[in-house]
Amino acid sequence: MAWTYALIGLAVGIIIGFIISRVTVPGIKEQKSLKQDLEKSKYELEQYRQELVDHFATSATMLEALAKDFNKMYDHMAATSKELMPNLPEQDNPFSARLDEMTLSPELNKKVAHIKEEVNKQPKDYANGATGLFKDESVVESSVKKEDKIV
Repeated sequence: MAWTYALIGLAVGIIIGFIISRVTVPGIKEQKSLKQDLEKSKYELEQYRQELVDHFATSATMLEALAKDFNKMYDHMAATSKELMPNLPEQDNPFSARLDEMTLSPELNKKVAHIKEEVNKQPKDYANGATGLFKDESVVESSVKKEDKIV
């Protein structure tokens, strides 16, 4: 029976000690408030991210509309400049380059772009075949050796 009282007393003591430690230790209250602040900050961050995504989506839509309007205005200016000033030289008309590209079919535009790309490429700085330029032997010696082999 003594053991039973001892075990019951031990259990009651552990429970009372746990309750007193929870109430008296200030770190637990601080920890709970920090956890609430963290949850609040996470929620606010998620809201901010969502607002940012919405902002960029709206901005992209507005920029797309602006680009379409700009292209429409440019096309209008190009067409009217050609109609209103038919005698204006091509080099003086700022819209002539784009107007020429617009009047071509898409296949021809690709070919013209390819030709322009080829024209603007850097020239090749090497000759066909090995010249022996970077070898230790000189060009005169290599030509003499070739003549010896022929004979």
